[in-house]
Amino acid sequence: MAQGQQKARAVEVTIVVPLYNEEESLPLLVERVAAVMRRSGYVWEMVCVDDGSRDQTAAVLAKLAKVTPEVQPLYLMRNYGQSAAMQAGFDHARGQLVVTMDGDLQNDPEDIPALLAKIEESGADVVSGWRKHRKDNAITSNLPSRIANRLIARITGLQLHDLGCSLKVYRRALLDDLRIYGELHRFIPAVATQFGAKVVELEVRHHARQFGVSKYGLDKSIRVALDIIQLYFFQKFIHRPLHFFGYAGLLMLVPGGLMLVYLLGLKLLGFDIGGRPMLLAAIMLILLGVQLLGMGVLGEMLTRIYHEPQGRKQYVLRRR
Repeated sequence: MAQGQQKARAVEVTIVVPLYNEEESLPLLVERVAAVMRRSGYVWEMVCVDDGSRDQTAAVLAKLAKVTPEVQPLYLMRNYGQSAAMQAGFDHARGQLVVTMDGDLQNDPEDIPALLAKIEESGADVVSGWRKHRKDNAITSNLPSRIANRLIARITGLQLHDLGCSLKVYRRALLDDLRIYGELHRFIPAVATQFGAKVVELEVRHHARQFGVSKYGLDKSIRVALDIIQLYFFQKFIHRPLHFFGYAGLLMLVPGGLMLVYLLGLKLLGFDIGGRPMLLAAIMLILLGVQLLGMGVLGEMLTRIYHEPQGRKQYVLRRR
């Protein structure tokens, strides 16, 4: 295809790459992605998001953008985290298919055409990479990832081997309805199942880190665990928070009420109940139960405030 004809076509594929302190790997990454995509026949762009890097990543990115017209740089004011950087990339993506990958060369750009072919032939909304033979540390990375995958499979019913793999391809229409926070960039396919998205998996290659140090540590494992709790709540109770807080509140109120009835019976029979620990436990359970019920009611009110005044829908149409 002639170069002029390619320029006349709209962007078909956007590759989103969040970057944090990747000055050494970035030139090689851009070179490899460009080589692969220029062979693919797609009209493409590469949105590189510098997430407040402290090294020379921003300067290197600016130089690469001058010599590689497909590179579209974004520079965040500070380090917001990978989810925010990825969301920025989604917001500025022009392609109807959006590929995500890490900037540390552990994902292989040679796998991108296979992912694109898979999403086209399968009709899926998401194709998620599976790093079957991971080159990460078995204790600090592989083990937490396996635990998280099993928990999310139990919560959502989405049976994927490797939700944490950054190498994925999405249909743009799906991403328009998603917002990601915290560490949820790892779990976008699971979040997408809330909208009825079709998710398939494809085995991809994985390489050991060549430059820099891993950014995965204990603190990130804790944040991921908290985001799994958040994902569970969103999956089950995002449109009915009273069910979550109401059940918990009733679990407090019912035993607390029964304790008070029992103590009242003892009091009527002439027993002294003032020094009994059960009295304090009953009062605490009732107070906690009332608070949880109140939180549920407030959650229901906020849900309606969110959806009704601006006409936000609780559903997404696949097609008319």
